[in-house]
Amino acid sequence: MDYTHLNERLRSVPPENHYAPMVVRGVTPEPYSHHHHHHHEHGEDHSRQRRHSFSSAVRHNSEPILDKALHLSVPGVVHVRHSHSHHHGRSHSHGQHHHSHPHSSGQNHNQQYIPSGHIRSPLPSHPAYHPQFQYSKCTGRKKALCIGINYIGQPNELRGCINDAEHVREFLIKQYHFRSQDIVVLADNRTNPRQQPTRKNMIDAMYWLVKDAQPNDSLFFQYSGHGGQTQDLDGDEIDGMDEVIYPVDFRKRGHIVDDEMHRIMVKNLPPGCRLTALFDSCHSGTVLDLPFIYSSHGRLKGNMVSPRARNRLASPADVISFSACKDGQKSVDTFRGGVAVGAMSYAFIKSLKGNPNQSYQALLKDVREILYPKYTQKPQLGSSHQVDTSLKFVL
Repeated sequence: MDYTHLNERLRSVPPENHYAPMVVRGVTPEPYSHHHHHHHEHGEDHSRQRRHSFSSAVRHNSEPILDKALHLSVPGVVHVRHSHSHHHGRSHSHGQHHHSHPHSSGQNHNQQYIPSGHIRSPLPSHPAYHPQFQYSKCTGRKKALCIGINYIGQPNELRGCINDAEHVREFLIKQYHFRSQDIVVLADNRTNPRQQPTRKNMIDAMYWLVKDAQPNDSLFFQYSGHGGQTQDLDGDEIDGMDEVIYPVDFRKRGHIVDDEMHRIMVKNLPPGCRLTALFDSCHSGTVLDLPFIYSSHGRLKGNMVSPRARNRLASPADVISFSACKDGQKSVDTFRGGVAVGAMSYAFIKSLKGNPNQSYQALLKDVREILYPKYTQKPQLGSSHQVDTSLKFVL
């Protein structure tokens, strides 16, 4: 796919009444009694998972996106009313594990300072500071998990999520030298049951991603699909809401809560290991339960967890999250140039392809500028530590 051509189309936006149809990647469920799903299906079999081959096929839909409001009855999700009739909720993923563990080749990226940063180093006095925290040089092994869910054949089907997963995979291989065999893609257009983005496959793949992680490794997690919020039961959220993502079988197996993703992919990473996450879904601002959120000026906007949760959420690893919008916002699935894409995934790839040598602050600002003013969503940068946003973004 020619991203340059597509990016030019997105940059040169016509008046709003000429926009291509957009779909919101979030659910508007009816009230439902909340319950967390903690399916302990993992156990010891994570170390014995098999290798699977992947299909690189991507469905490119040329049909216009239907202009519907989404009102679902979803287990454990708080009701949210959307007032924009041209938006529709996103909730799809693709499932499969790839279990090869060779070290991937990669460039020798060292942390570099780019002028205009505001925060110089993690502050030991902060309650969420971890004494063993280390930045990752991203010179070690590279692994990635890309999940795209269109919820094919289900109500409120999405169009661009599978494309997002494939585009991110191609981008990581070409731009950052990830090896194809070290990238797992889960998508609901796959015929292999282990490549379907079911709840079990997604959880298993998260464990695979962080298994045997070492200092200076670079791990990448990408999710495009429906997102939502549910009532917080453990008191770690300031706003009283947990953020959730929706597997393809969420109606039977339930959603995945931010607490669970943090426990699997963040909590036990070693010092100096990098995890970069990209969430293109609604209500995704703090979906990894990271304590810090930054403005596009590089300033710390405040920590996003309750005081009692700060120590529990602290991590010695170098965890960075780019999310499509604030916790209370919607993320759009749009149709441009004959290809359905997620606006956030699209802007993230465009920015880094255009300028791979930019700081965290510059990247966040550029992604926001690509989306503005066509999209109301405001991408967020979160971290497990107080990051110096003038550092060069590395993978």
